[in-house]
Amino acid sequence: MEGEREKVTEETRGSRFRRICVYCGSASGKKASYKEAAVELGKELVEKGIDLVYGGGSIGLMGLVSHAVHDGGRHVIGVIPKSLMPREVTGEPVGEVRAVSGMHERKAEMARNADAFIALPGGYGTLEELLEVITWVQLGIHKKPVGLLNVDGFYDSLLSFIDLAVEEGFITQAARRIVISASTAKELVSKMEEYVPEYETSLVWDAEQKTLNYVLERESGVAS
Repeated sequence: MEGEREKVTEETRGSRFRRICVYCGSASGKKASYKEAAVELGKELVEKGIDLVYGGGSIGLMGLVSHAVHDGGRHVIGVIPKSLMPREVTGEPVGEVRAVSGMHERKAEMARNADAFIALPGGYGTLEELLEVITWVQLGIHKKPVGLLNVDGFYDSLLSFIDLAVEEGFITQAARRIVISASTAKELVSKMEEYVPEYETSLVWDAEQKTLNYVLERESGVAS
């Protein structure tokens, strides 16, 4: 029975991705559109048959997207440092919670378990996580798609900064194309489905870094 259910899941999944990691705020933000976007993204993942990897909190945008995915019947993996659990987890945990020792382990665990990354609106933590996975593409550590859900122009300033860095010679045109952005979840996931890695580097990384590509290679069949 379990094998049949897994077979049906594989056959009906409407996506190249098995799991997507979502970075977002543990706050909800001031605009209702941020909350609506988090729910919309969760529903889009469910519709595409994609599971969620996220920061493990049950509050703010993290809580909204995780509940939307979990309520839709998809698997949710929350990765959270033990020290943050009293602050960011309230009530019953959503899905599978993996408690880790610190922030570095959290980010590595999230990256290992995801085929792609999406950032909803958030603060310093969201921005730091987003920029790190973009940098990892630039360094050749992984080739997984990275998307910005630019709700109501929330990330316009960041995109303008990136474009300025290109103009001033700090980011190449090829590296600029690492970042995929769209204003709706449906458009963003569609763009990420079509993404073909084109950024190349001659850097060689050790086995520990290469584990960040394991999900792509072993489970989803997407070239890493």
